[in-house]
Amino acid sequence: MTLLYTEVEEELRASVRDLLADRCGSDAVLRRVESASPYDMDLWKTLSREIGVAGLLVPEEYGGAGASAREVAVVLEELGRAVAPVPFLTSSVLATSALIGTGDELLGRLAAGEVTVALAVSFAASPYRPAGGVTVRDGVLSGQVRAVAGADVADVLLVPAGGGLYAVDTADATVEAVASLDLTRPVATVTLSSAPGREIAGADVRRALVTGAGLLASEQLGVAEWCLGTTLAYIKERHQFARPVGSFQAIKHRMADLWLDVVRARAAARNAADLLAAVPHMATDAADAAAVEAGELAAAVAKSWCSEVALRVAEEAVQLHGGIGMTWEHPVHLYLKRAKSTEIALGTPGAHRDALAVLADLPAPA
Repeated sequence: MTLLYTEVEEELRASVRDLLADRCGSDAVLRRVESASPYDMDLWKTLSREIGVAGLLVPEEYGGAGASAREVAVVLEELGRAVAPVPFLTSSVLATSALIGTGDELLGRLAAGEVTVALAVSFAASPYRPAGGVTVRDGVLSGQVRAVAGADVADVLLVPAGGGLYAVDTADATVEAVASLDLTRPVATVTLSSAPGREIAGADVRRALVTGAGLLASEQLGVAEWCLGTTLAYIKERHQFARPVGSFQAIKHRMADLWLDVVRARAAARNAADLLAAVPHMATDAADAAAVEAGELAAAVAKSWCSEVALRVAEEAVQLHGGIGMTWEHPVHLYLKRAKSTEIALGTPGAHRDALAVLADLPAPA
């Protein structure tokens, strides 16, 4: 196991970062969230088809890259740095993870960037609670799921129902966008009224949610790193009492504490990505079961820690930017909203700590 980035991972990072620098600057993101279509689907097409991020987790036999959670984590770091309004997490991580091991034809279409898919569970759903809200009878689904991220731009919905997973064409569902704290990642209410669904055998929704939670920590790391770096640059330039604000001892101590938090967050996020990369698609023996448990434990640690770090660093960034940090024109508010929304996404820090206590066999408090 290594927490260092490989040469291939750094090359992937450079490709994604260069594209985002060219097409997804803060002004462009602000204009996008003020528009009627918050997601930048042109940028998504370039990322998915030309750089190939949509198929990173898809096995090579289905036309994907056959990469691992480590490479996905690198992409998420860069998307977090840019608060990029693209459905990578929802389609290429959550939905794709649910399909891995099923051999479903959607895998090939995902890898080619032909379709965007959303897992129809609430974005606030915990991996440790079963998803519900939809019933199925003879392949026909009915029910409603609230706060589904990525549903409004998905071609296909993956809907958990009756203990299985069903593929539903978005055209057969009612998808209504609703207000979201994170303007760069809209959510929607999905309503199914006798919608035809195709059952996908062998899908593991819980595993997908655990993987998504563990890798979301890398996106939170990217958010925290941007906030820390931008704030550091600002306090070096802003002067008060004829001195840079950053020269005051109290500010130095605050920045040092934030830097330590971010360093720890990087270690937790990288550890989760590394151990999730070692999780087999299907556990068949004791060694596989141990790898699954190690991945779940690392995911719980990373999501609980990185959630709170990203929010803390974003809050400090707003305050240390002074008056300008409270304006719409400065992008720091987008990072604060992303940090807050992802704190409660895919399990709150408390939910993951509770799961961690069970996984680590810690005694319950008296």
